[in-house]
Amino acid sequence: MVTNKLAFKQTKECIMEKIAVSCEEPSLDSSVDPRFGRAAGFLIVDPETLEFSYVDNGSSQAMSQGAGIQAAETVCRSGAKVVLTGYVGPKAFQALFAAGIKIGQNLEKMTVRQAIDKFKAGEVDMATAPSRMGHGA
Repeated sequence: MVTNKLAFKQTKECIMEKIAVSCEEPSLDSSVDPRFGRAAGFLIVDPETLEFSYVDNGSSQAMSQGAGIQAAETVCRSGAKVVLTGYVGPKAFQALFAAGIKIGQNLEKMTVRQAIDKFKAGEVDMATAPSRMGHGA
C-alpha cells in the first residue's frame, strides 16, 4: 500500500513539472516537431494550467553539427523536467539524461496539446535510449 502511494506521489510530482515540447509554431495547437535538435522551437508548458512560453531554436537549425546538444542546453535553461518530442539523437539524449530530464519520444503526428494530454493521462513511455542516430535528431 505504501508503494502505491509513493508511486502516485512521484507521478503527480512529474505531472506538475514544466514540460518542453518541440513544436513547429508557438501555439498549443501547433504540430509536435518530430526533430528535437532541429525543432523550430519549444513550448515550455505548465501541464496543469496550460500556460506556456516559447523558446526559439532557430540557431540550432542552421548548425551542421551539435544541434541536439544545443537544443538540450536550451531545454535545461528553461527549467523543464520533461521533454516531449518525435525523436532524440544519442548526444542530445545523453545531455538530457545527465541533467535528469525525462524524455518522451515518438509523439510526432499530433499537436502539442494532444501530447500534453497524453502525458497527463500516463500514456507516454519515458525513453531509456535515443530513438535515432544523430544528424539533428
